[in-house]
Amino acid sequence: MVSAIAQKTQLDLEGVNRQLVDANATSMVKWAAETFSDGLVMSTSFGIQSALMLHLVTRIVPDIPVIWVDTGYLPPKTYRFAEQLTKQLNLNLHVYQSPISPARMEALYGRLWTKDDPEALNLYDYMRKVEPMQRALRDLKATAWLAGLRAQQTHHRQTLRPIDIQSGIYKVLPILNWSSQDVHEYITEHNLPYHPLRELGYATVGDWHSSRPVTTEDQHERDTRFRGIKQECGLHLPKTQGEAQSLDSSSL
Repeated sequence: MVSAIAQKTQLDLEGVNRQLVDANATSMVKWAAETFSDGLVMSTSFGIQSALMLHLVTRIVPDIPVIWVDTGYLPPKTYRFAEQLTKQLNLNLHVYQSPISPARMEALYGRLWTKDDPEALNLYDYMRKVEPMQRALRDLKATAWLAGLRAQQTHHRQTLRPIDIQSGIYKVLPILNWSSQDVHEYITEHNLPYHPLRELGYATVGDWHSSRPVTTEDQHERDTRFRGIKQECGLHLPKTQGEAQSLDSSSL
């Protein structure tokens, strides 16, 4: 169901996707800015290639709210990288965290990331990532969300369309069809930094305890997260599989 806020901008998704099928990333961001105006936000993980989307979008919408969900378990290099990009690109950054601290979570639920149990990992992701993101979207009265997902990254992302709707909010994916080479060329052309852990072999980076460098040529980059047990953290799924419905912010 479309949220009350998003109802102000009802889209014919089939028609819009046909219209934008050949649009480049810049044109798609411009379209989103014109269509959603103050309801447009973007997210970032300050991951390996995050400088690309941050640069691409803020050139067009300099003051766009940038949501960063800080899990409390990010590598020190990620926090320093975030500080660097925030200053370099003058980001309008909004940092959100779980209402339950890492120490409290571990005391009550254990170190969930150590368990070879998708349900435990889903609970971890919901507490540390999904709930804060949902809260951020509500607080900022978002009607649309720009994200840097690429089809090449996971099986789920191969099924996505450039424009869709998720949990009542439109999702716009300007670089969905970009290859790794496209990403590298953009970053090089605009003299943007990669996350420093790329130099150590990381193709993707999340929490310090669940991210690993790529070790073989045929290893998929997302298999370096959470030991390959799951590829998606739930932020970009219609609903986190196994999400604890009673675990809202009031119970954390």
